[in-house]
Amino acid sequence: MLNTSETTTIFVIIFVALGLLAWGYNRAKGYGKLGTLAWLQSVSLMAPWLIFFGLFALGIYLNIVGILFLLVTSVILYIYLGKRLRAEGQDVMLREKAAQRIQEEEAQKAEKDNDNSSPGAEPKNVGDVIPIPDEDLQVIKGIFGIDTFFATETISYQEGAIFRGNLRGDPDESYHKLSEKLKANFGEKYRLFLVEGTEGKPVVIILPSTDDPQPTTLLQKNLALVLFVATVVTTLEAASILLGFDLFSNWNRYQETIPISLALWGVLLSHEIGHRIVAKQYNINMSLPFFLPTWQIGSFGAITRFESLIPSRNALFDVALAGPACGGILSFIMLIVGLSLSHEGSLFQVPTQFFQGSILVGSLAKVIIGEQLQNSIVDVHPLTVVGWLGLVITALNLMPAGQLDGGRIIQAIYGRKTARRTTIITLVILGIVTIFSPANPIPLYWAVIIVFLQRDLERPSLNELTEPDDTRAGWGLLALFLMLATLIPLSPGLAGRLGIGG
Repeated sequence: MLNTSETTTIFVIIFVALGLLAWGYNRAKGYGKLGTLAWLQSVSLMAPWLIFFGLFALGIYLNIVGILFLLVTSVILYIYLGKRLRAEGQDVMLREKAAQRIQEEEAQKAEKDNDNSSPGAEPKNVGDVIPIPDEDLQVIKGIFGIDTFFATETISYQEGAIFRGNLRGDPDESYHKLSEKLKANFGEKYRLFLVEGTEGKPVVIILPSTDDPQPTTLLQKNLALVLFVATVVTTLEAASILLGFDLFSNWNRYQETIPISLALWGVLLSHEIGHRIVAKQYNINMSLPFFLPTWQIGSFGAITRFESLIPSRNALFDVALAGPACGGILSFIMLIVGLSLSHEGSLFQVPTQFFQGSILVGSLAKVIIGEQLQNSIVDVHPLTVVGWLGLVITALNLMPAGQLDGGRIIQAIYGRKTARRTTIITLVILGIVTIFSPANPIPLYWAVIIVFLQRDLERPSLNELTEPDDTRAGWGLLALFLMLATLIPLSPGLAGRLGIGG
């Protein structure tokens, strides 16, 4: 049974969540039907948590089938409401854009009259001298038009220029037309970015192609090779520890470690292959993977850089999600198969506390091997442990921070501002976990990796304005939820309620 403190905590969480929903509804109802639909989307995301914890506080346990049903239903409802929201809001948005366009045109006309400017006057230059040659600059100004982007101001920016003005069409169509005109005039000399400016309005940035991401250098390739070899060693060492001996003291037993090491490498390589297959579809080049060796679990995964510009936030999302999807699915299959093959006398003997280290793993184990979890020691098939390690590696890379896959997903769905905030929050949480769990070094190591190697966000996409659709957002949120379910351990009370441990 749950103790009093755990029951109180659950009820406080539910109370706060309901309070947030009520506050959100009061704000949303002022926006009419659109506000209500947006509020219902937030309800669809919180509902699985509220139902699960609410029933649990009442002593009603949902098995893994019920939990997955709640999650899938939530994602479907989120996507459906998103489509309704877009459909209902389209007419309103068009009317607002038309009114805004009329106001802008009137303001521009008044400004031109005050400045005694001709109707065909060029956009004005402000600030320092534009680093783009004058003859190129004049041609670039000619690509803008009233049907795409009406440029009103030119500002020096790095090695190129920022063009302020008014977006006159759909971001995707406008970007395509502008980039095609730029390419027709200059080939690959310049790159065009359509992004949100500091004032919250769309701006066009033109930069020379020399500013593109550079390919991996020979020194970096050598570093990648060294890290690959080191990771081969650490996966073998991690396998030997799982088998109950130290590889460095028993090199003659290295053959015993190879099967488990290969299984771990299957997860790592499937992750990288997933990234590259999708990246190739978008003509995105990626660097060699820089594997991160560790004695605890063999590897933390790999750092992979983009070696070309990202065309859109959809592309960033798809490439980021593809790796964890491939590695995570393979790990999940290994875990399910391993649990199914586990029986008395299996190769590995693990303490029952092993299954308390993850809500996801513990719930699956309860469904598949059931009563065996009442014992203090459980015999499991090796694939059970390998699958669990693969899920941990996948979940670590899905943390919403910087250039991790989870950080890229957040950046693609919600934008750079939200991605910066989640990076800070992730680092704070890792710091807290490190303080209260000093025996577990993984949070500290991962925090150091993020701070020194992965804290910066990805470059803006060429078309930064078009957001991923609701289907992608739903899949991204599901991936982040599974990340939490993998990394968050079961409390003693919850484990007892599930029957994990005596």
